[in-house]
Amino acid sequence: MAVDLQSIYMLASGGKRAMEQLDVTSNNIANVDTPGFKKIFEEEMYQNVPVNKGEAGKLLTFPRFRETVPILSQGSLQKTDSPFDFAISGSGFFTVLTKAGVLLTRDGHFHLDKNGYLVDANGNKVLDDTGKPILLDGTMPFNVTEDGKVLQGGVQVAALGIEDYDSVKPVGESYYRGLGNRKKANCKVLTGYLESSNVNPIEEMVNLIEAQRRFDIYGNLIRSLDRVNIKSVEIGKV
Repeated sequence: MAVDLQSIYMLASGGKRAMEQLDVTSNNIANVDTPGFKKIFEEEMYQNVPVNKGEAGKLLTFPRFRETVPILSQGSLQKTDSPFDFAISGSGFFTVLTKAGVLLTRDGHFHLDKNGYLVDANGNKVLDDTGKPILLDGTMPFNVTEDGKVLQGGVQVAALGIEDYDSVKPVGESYYRGLGNRKKANCKVLTGYLESSNVNPIEEMVNLIEAQRRFDIYGNLIRSLDRVNIKSVEIGKV
């Protein structure tokens, strides 16, 4: 008699979950030096799948992810002394205009483009508190106060758009999309600083090793069950 293939399906599901964990952990490690990057965490869940009319003693359990969430703890602040580097100390995100619309970022490594607009490291325009791109006079120095006011010649010309939400969703390249209600950001802006990634490289290396071992265990169990299945078929033929 052949081995119930549902057991292999459950192990395959666990292996897939381990691969997803490997991908997330590898991404965290790859961004350990990315300013403003927030560690990604995948919350695990288990899904019960009823068989044979859902009898309580015959429920199969498949490991899956509930959701992927960023850990929004503050990264360390690194002094750069560049007048174009900004860090948010506290909650909230800078707002930038991208091809995908208005997105959020904690990466305050900005510069002026050829037209005088304040842009981020990817060339996306930084927005003010009214949702408009910030245009500066490139021939004049400027400074930003702790409450986000942009001054040139002692006159306020804009205010950095800083937004905070109930939660955010990562969309790639250290950008996020706000979810839920928008709320007041409790923060101050520091000029000449960049916020480091909040990824702990040692912790993530341990997670990477654990995920790899988990994947190997699932693979070995699948191969073992497959061999048992083949043997049982051969015995049945005899």
